Formats: sequence, C-alpha cells, structure tokens
Amino acid sequence: MPTDLHIDIDKPLDQVIELFDSFENLQQWQPELISYEHLSGESGQPGAKTKLFYKMGKREFEMIETVIARDLPKVFTGTYETTGMTNYIENSFEALDEGSTRWHSRVDYRMTSLPMKIMGFFMKKNFPKQSYLFMERFKAFAEKD
Repeated sequence: MPTDLHIDIDKPLDQVIELFDSFENLQQWQPELISYEHLSGESGQPGAKTKLFYKMGKREFEMIETVIARDLPKVFTGTYETTGMTNYIENSFEALDEGSTRWHSRVDYRMTSLPMKIMGFFMKKNFPKQSYLFMERFKAFAEKD
C-alpha cells in the first residue's frame, strides 16, 4: 500500500531541486550509501539505470535505480529494486513561498519474495519511517549554510 509523505524545506524551490538532482549530493543525506555505478541510459533521465551500494549496520546490499519519469520540480519517479523487494517512489516539489519548498514523496514498497513478504508484514511501519528519515536528512543538508 502506498504511503504519502511530505516535508517542508526552508530553501527556495530552485535551490532544493539543484541539491536533490545531484548524485554527488546523495551521500550528504544518505550516509549509508557507499558508492554508485551508472549502468545504462542517460544519467538521471527516463530509462537510466544506476547500481547503488549501501551498508546499513553490518548488512551490505545493492539496489538498482531505474528512472521512470523526470520533469523536475513536478515529478521524479523511479523504481529501486533489491533482493526480495521493489520500491516505487514518486517525488514532486512545490514552492510554498519565495523561500520555502514542500517535498512530496509517494512510496510503495512491494515485497517480491516470501521471506520479504513475511518480514514486511511484521515491519511494514519501518519502511515509511526509513523513507521519512532520508527526507529529514535531506532537509537538514539543504538548510545548512
């Protein structure tokens, strides 16, 4: 079931998009990201694929990002696939006024293996919490001067 999240960022829309639309900035707000590798397509554009390498605690895993749609600030949509799970994430941004921006994120976690379906049943509230934590980290990164 999709989860709708949003967070307000005290920065103008154009600055938020500039920070969000950069692979180089990812590690600033996703410290679990070890590295990434461009696989195919034009980076950041629909159809592009990138392999992301993460370490959370002692667990290391890979995730394949596939860009579905990109028309920032209106939409940035992608799938994020890892063993047993696919995340579908649709992001959009709106100016609240000249100095602040609202980031909307619609996240849909789909478990694709029996072990993940079982784990997902018991931990379903943790997945949106992790997504919101990334949003909070991005906000802190964007607002720091």
